[in-house]
Amino acid sequence: MAMRQPAVAGKFYPRTGGQVRGEIDHLYDAYLGRRPVLNENGPRNIVGLVVPHAGYVYSGPVAAHAYAALAEDGFPETFIVIGPNHSGMGSPVAMTTEDFETPMGRVRVDKEIVGRMGRLIADDPMPHRYEHSIEVQLPFIQYMNKDVTFVPIAMAAQDHETAAEVAEEIKKACQGRDAVIIASSDFSHYVPAPVAERQDRSVIDRILALDAEGVYDTVIRKNVSMCGYGPVMAMLLASGGTRAELLKYGTSGDVSPMEEVVGYAAIKVVR
Repeated sequence: MAMRQPAVAGKFYPRTGGQVRGEIDHLYDAYLGRRPVLNENGPRNIVGLVVPHAGYVYSGPVAAHAYAALAEDGFPETFIVIGPNHSGMGSPVAMTTEDFETPMGRVRVDKEIVGRMGRLIADDPMPHRYEHSIEVQLPFIQYMNKDVTFVPIAMAAQDHETAAEVAEEIKKACQGRDAVIIASSDFSHYVPAPVAERQDRSVIDRILALDAEGVYDTVIRKNVSMCGYGPVMAMLLASGGTRAELLKYGTSGDVSPMEEVVGYAAIKVVR
């Protein structure tokens, strides 16, 4: 059976499983002061997350806050991981039935859920072949539990109408299942830190208000160079959450001094 091989291991995160675990250990130790343990009997209130997807050295300190919150809340039956299609290759919105391989092992695609999709979300492995936005989320999940399933969805089309249609398809496909929807996105790209924070906060405010259309309007009107606003809108519309909370905001400039930065946010959406 075909399997999607790692595209950015050794680039965005370490090449071997032991090195990946060590890197994530370091992120938790350095930026949270603790290593979270999966709460098998957690309340399961989280239905959606916004998590960044750059190299772990830059976005990992923020991503760690999202996955620590998820571990404490308890893992769902399955994950829907939606990322932007940076290459633009393949279908406008694409899942794949191919399992993903990472340095920490195989992550199985949830065949039941993908079997219920296909109206708008095409079965097309091409957009996933080299896409990093979904891949980099998986080791954080495997760190807590290697026996998980997920559905990868890559979005090249990111307008509000498409996001709404994607959300409807996800909701129908996930009926009767406990799923967390992860929207993989970085925020402003390569602008001075004060500009990044100002623009990003305007988008984050709309996310915290659970206002998917407002996210789109703000990104377009203020020309925010956010790469995954479509996945964020789809997550907000599909998750059915009633409240959102900003867990952490930061930029690449927090890690290493630089004139132009990339913005990152960890946000949870709860029932």
